[in-house]
Amino acid sequence: MSHSINPEGSPTPKRRLFSRKPKAAKPAKKTGRTKQILEVFKMTRRNDPNVVWLMLLAFLGIIAVGLIIGLLIQNVVTLMLISVPLAFLAAVFILSRRAERAAFSQIEGKPGAAGAALSVLRRGWILEEQPVAMNPRSQDAVFRAIGRPGIVLVTEGPSGRVKRLVDDERRKMARIVPNVPVHVIQAGRGEGQVPLAKVAKTAQKLKKSLTKQEVHAVDKRLRALGTRLPIPKGVDPYKARPDRKAMKGR
Repeated sequence: MSHSINPEGSPTPKRRLFSRKPKAAKPAKKTGRTKQILEVFKMTRRNDPNVVWLMLLAFLGIIAVGLIIGLLIQNVVTLMLISVPLAFLAAVFILSRRAERAAFSQIEGKPGAAGAALSVLRRGWILEEQPVAMNPRSQDAVFRAIGRPGIVLVTEGPSGRVKRLVDDERRKMARIVPNVPVHVIQAGRGEGQVPLAKVAKTAQKLKKSLTKQEVHAVDKRLRALGTRLPIPKGVDPYKARPDRKAMKGR
C-alpha cells in the first residue's frame, strides 16, 4: 500500500472513497386482483350471508351444464375447459351485484347517501357533488345530475318534507333552462321512493331528450349562477360515498 507524508513526517495511508448509490425506493405493493376480490367477498358476506350460496349455486350450475353437454357430445375435457372460466365469471358477477347492494346498505340513512347513489352513474352525466338545495334543520337535501334525459333531481328525506325544496328547484330550472326536462327521483325506502341501489339505474332508463353538446350547454348555464350552498356540519357527501371497488367487484 502506498503512503503519503503528512506535514509531521508520519506516513498517512490513503483512504479509498466508495461512492454509495442511493437505494431505490421500493415500489408500493399493489393490491392483487385476487386479494381485492377476497376483500369484497368478506365485506359482502358480512352484510349478505346468502351470497356464498348464490355464488356456489351459479358456479356448480354452469359446471353441471357443461358436464352434461360434454357427456352428450362425448367431449368432456373441452367442455370443462370452457365451463370452469364461465362458472368463475358467473360467481364474480353475482358477487359484484350483491356487493353493490351491501355497499349501499352501509350508507343508507346517512346524510349525503342520495348523492352517493348518483356517483355510480356512467359516462355522459355531469354530477353536482354538493346538494343544490338543503334544509339545514332537517338535513333534507336535493342532489342534481345532468345527462341526456335532462336534469335529474334526487331527493333525500321524506317525500312530503322535501316537496318544497323540489318545487323551488323546479321553478329555478324553469327560469334558467325552460326547455330542458326536469325529472325527480325520491331516494329512500318509503312509498313511492327508489332504493339507493336503484337510483342510478332509474336515471339511466329515463328517455333521452338532449344531445351531448346540449348537456354541456345546460351545465354551463347552471354553473353561471355561481350559487354554492353552505353544507351543515355532519353532511358530507364524500364520507357517504360507497366503495367503488367493492361495487365493481373486479
